[in-house]
Amino acid sequence: MPIVIPDELSLALKSARHVVALTGAGTSAESGVPTFREAQSGLWSRYDPHELATPEAFRRNPGLVWDWYNWRRSLVAEAKPNPGHYALVQIAKRVPEFTLITQNVDGLHQQAGNLMVIELHGNIMRTKCSDCGMVVSQFDDTNPGPPRCASCPGFLRPDVVWFGENLPQKSLSRARNAARKCDIFLSVGTSSVVHPAALLPVEALRRGVFTIEVNPERTPLSSSMTFVLAGPSGTVLPKLVRSTWSD
Repeated sequence: MPIVIPDELSLALKSARHVVALTGAGTSAESGVPTFREAQSGLWSRYDPHELATPEAFRRNPGLVWDWYNWRRSLVAEAKPNPGHYALVQIAKRVPEFTLITQNVDGLHQQAGNLMVIELHGNIMRTKCSDCGMVVSQFDDTNPGPPRCASCPGFLRPDVVWFGENLPQKSLSRARNAARKCDIFLSVGTSSVVHPAALLPVEALRRGVFTIEVNPERTPLSSSMTFVLAGPSGTVLPKLVRSTWSD
């Protein structure tokens, strides 16, 4: 079925003062980034996620967790932004205020050109100390297992949110504030079931602002959205930009 962009939506987007976009795994999947479970293939298929992505797992076997994330980093490094990523860059250029919030950890939004991104779940390509929390850009990774921090005895770890960990409070607070102040909220490629990110569109819905869902599948919030554009973000978002700004 062809994707139809309602005129009402294009007019609202064109006159919007503050647009918020929340992106999820579907956006990255279109670039070939494997989901959390898809990355458990081959050698890693025999491991439970909680053996690989919890603070307890890292304390129990830091080398195993470090090696798995190195594997995941190698997969992410091969991915490139897709048309959906670039369409969000175009929206950001055309509205007075734009806030991009992502549940993804691959950094593809930044590669596409959206440099101001609220990363709710961290970034797999970034590394920090498991003890002092310092983010590091250079370290010796030639020895087996995770390197040590240069400032304390702690092991280095990927700067992502693991099961059982809280989201970074500063990022979550900024995301909530944006959802409470925007006049259009885009929910893109997210299942709307992972909390607390799933509550962000609810904040917008409570205020009665325009809410748009872009997803091939329906979600628990679909029936509440102002508009539902059923399809992959790499197809829907470029069409939305073209329909709104014909130049």
